[in-house]
Amino acid sequence: MDIHVNNSDRRSDMFSDYPDIVSVDEVRKMLNIGRNAAYRLLQDGTIKSFKIGSVYKIPKIYIIDYVLQGAC
Repeated sequence: MDIHVNNSDRRSDMFSDYPDIVSVDEVRKMLNIGRNAAYRLLQDGTIKSFKIGSVYKIPKIYIIDYVLQGAC
């Protein structure tokens, strides 16, 4: 029997301990990357985000999409 797990099933389980909107520090922990790498991914648009004032806010779904694309 072939069992197929689609992306929406995997998305609901990934990073379930994190809030829906995460900070740069949380992105770093989620991806196990350094500060410069995290800011580079956000600044070049590889991971979508928005800023409130000077603070990045990153919807968790964009981190999940990044991981599922195999970019890590």
